[in-house]
Amino acid sequence: MSLFYPSEYLDSTYKIDFKRFYEEGYRAVLFDVDNTLVPHDAPADERAKKLFKELQDMGFKCMLVSNNKEPRVKKFSEVVKADYIYKAAKPLPKNYRKVMEKFGTTPKNTIMVGDQIFTDIMGGNLAKMKTILVKPIHPKEEIQIVLKRIPEKVILFFYKIHCVLFRRNQKQHRKEV
Repeated sequence: MSLFYPSEYLDSTYKIDFKRFYEEGYRAVLFDVDNTLVPHDAPADERAKKLFKELQDMGFKCMLVSNNKEPRVKKFSEVVKADYIYKAAKPLPKNYRKVMEKFGTTPKNTIMVGDQIFTDIMGGNLAKMKTILVKPIHPKEEIQIVLKRIPEKVILFFYKIHCVLFRRNQKQHRKEV
């Protein structure tokens, strides 16, 4: 089941503490686009532009990694000024590795941020990088994504139990030490 578990699960891409991650040594961030940065099919907005500028000013290398077609991803990338891979075939790890090779990073200092377990998170986990699952920005989605959300809910249920048990075990371990 851990193949489907993110390293972290947060409410929004825009609530991620990227400064902390940079201080911890992370140097590259890969992003899904739809429902991770903006609602499905929405153009890049001011919030997305500001995030990418802040990340790049901080020293992060950023890449959009999307299963969408090139016109959608290219248009978005031009606004946020980031490279992109379209039709990325997520969750296959090939393109995640391709980005790390291009950026000169490794799984230990690269983060994948996305809203879907079976593409973004599974692919990042297969590539052995840190993965951050964010809640979808908007409920409007294509039918194939809506259908994937059903088993995702089951996985998230067990993920939350896993997190509670992990925290409990850590507290118990600290008491014993």
